[in-house]
Amino acid sequence: DEIPAVVGILSAFGLVFSVSLFAWICCQRKSSKSNKTPPYKFVHVLKGVDIYPENLNSKKKFGADDKTEAKNKSVMPKNSLHLDLEKRDLNGNFPKTTPKIQRSPDLENLSPKHFSERKKDSVSPDSLKSLTSLSSEEKQDKLGTLFFSLEYNFEKKAFVVNIKEARGLPAMDEQSMTSDPYIKMTILPEKKHKVKTRVLRKTLDPAFDETFTFYGIPYSQIQDLTLHFMILSFDRFSRDDVIGEVLIPLTGIELSEGRLLMDREIIKRNVRKSSGHGELLISLCYQSTTNTLTVVVLKARHLPKSDVSGLSDPYVKVNLYYAKKRISKKKTHVKKCTPNAVFNELFVFDIPCEGLDDISIEFLVLDSDRGSRNEVIGRLTLGSSAEGTGGEHWKEICEYPRRQIAKWHMLCYG
Repeated sequence: DEIPAVVGILSAFGLVFSVSLFAWICCQRKSSKSNKTPPYKFVHVLKGVDIYPENLNSKKKFGADDKTEAKNKSVMPKNSLHLDLEKRDLNGNFPKTTPKIQRSPDLENLSPKHFSERKKDSVSPDSLKSLTSLSSEEKQDKLGTLFFSLEYNFEKKAFVVNIKEARGLPAMDEQSMTSDPYIKMTILPEKKHKVKTRVLRKTLDPAFDETFTFYGIPYSQIQDLTLHFMILSFDRFSRDDVIGEVLIPLTGIELSEGRLLMDREIIKRNVRKSSGHGELLISLCYQSTTNTLTVVVLKARHLPKSDVSGLSDPYVKVNLYYAKKRISKKKTHVKKCTPNAVFNELFVFDIPCEGLDDISIEFLVLDSDRGSRNEVIGRLTLGSSAEGTGGEHWKEICEYPRRQIAKWHMLCYG
């Protein structure tokens, strides 16, 4: 009897000791965990993020000394938000030592005066105009000046364009008397390379300082290219306002000696439109048995120049209307860089009623543009109420169903 009693007492003491040891270990782990510094903080997740880069210029940088930081806080607007967290420590604080701020080479702190001094040897005097020699009427028509640089990298076979800044832009917003400018740049004549800068809010002297590098352009072809800068003002509620444009033919410009600094006066946009808007060849066939209308967009010719390049990228949008309400739409493929396009594309529309009395069809010829809204080159409407060749063509397909009838039509604008 004594042996089981001893075993029971020893088991009880062992259980109490095990529970006590386990509780002590848990407490030690909990206390050490609470005092331990976390391995990372939230600031590291957003390291290097800049939410609104258009509000930062080269003079406003975080991470400077205490005086510079206090000065930046007084200058920065309250409604702007910036996160530049590369120079914070683990606790999210800035170091007291002044870090070295990187600056872009050559062009970081150049004023317009430096531009005029450094470009004397590279730019002809005919391209420069003195601002003081302008009359009052010319000053009213001035749209500002664009500053940029050109460079060719022979190692990478790359053409480099740096859009530095624009000065003296007109105010496109009559209420605030300011603009929200940005720049679109296209390399002509092929229009393969299209880029645009960010929008800078409420300024007439935007400092973009953005570099665009175009690879795969041989140096021998640089002389055949033309740079087209379009200066616009962003409008949130309607189409962006066009401030003006700058056209730079690269013929005679030598880039083998290094970077070339240039400036040009911004001029009014020159949209070259011919007296006519071209012609469109359309084939129609009405199937009375299946109540369908077959439309074939065949060709377009003599399309007007929609931009300074003299070449359009046309395509045709086809809209079917029933009782003046659009019920179907189709469009052709885009044909690159041609005023005489061959489409040869067929579309079949189901007619919701018997006969074509309440049916009309609209053809819109547009110029494809990736950077902005596509521009309408010409318009054509076919139907029972259409005038001219549009009404005659419609009458023929109604009188001769199941027959494919093709006609050329003059395009109009509006």
